[in-house]
Amino acid sequence: MEENATEFSETGTPGAAMCGCGCGTAGPERHAIAVDADTRARNLKRLRRIEGQVRGLQRMVEEDRYCADILTQISSVHEALRGVGRELMRNHLKHCAAAAIRGVDGDAAEEMYDELVELMYKHAR
Repeated sequence: MEENATEFSETGTPGAAMCGCGCGTAGPERHAIAVDADTRARNLKRLRRIEGQVRGLQRMVEEDRYCADILTQISSVHEALRGVGRELMRNHLKHCAAAAIRGVDGDAAEEMYDELVELMYKHAR
């Protein structure tokens, strides 16, 4: 799928209403309805940076570095991951949730509302 494209169901509405999730995707390898190309690039760049930070943490532990320094770096990784999560949540709301909520299938909208509440609960911890 192209990155700035939107998938449409057989009825012509955004998101397929035929599956068990709110955004119209099914199966073990679900995909977003659409992903902005610049958002995807930013997230990949952030995740590569986070990967490097985690490797740095491994080295710090191997070298028996000062615990407070390691904990500071762990906090940095947590914050970086939260940043990626915020970007993904925004994309999910902008594309997947919007398509399900605007769709003609009321059940898909209800499922999306439940999914969003669950996501907010999980990410508020």
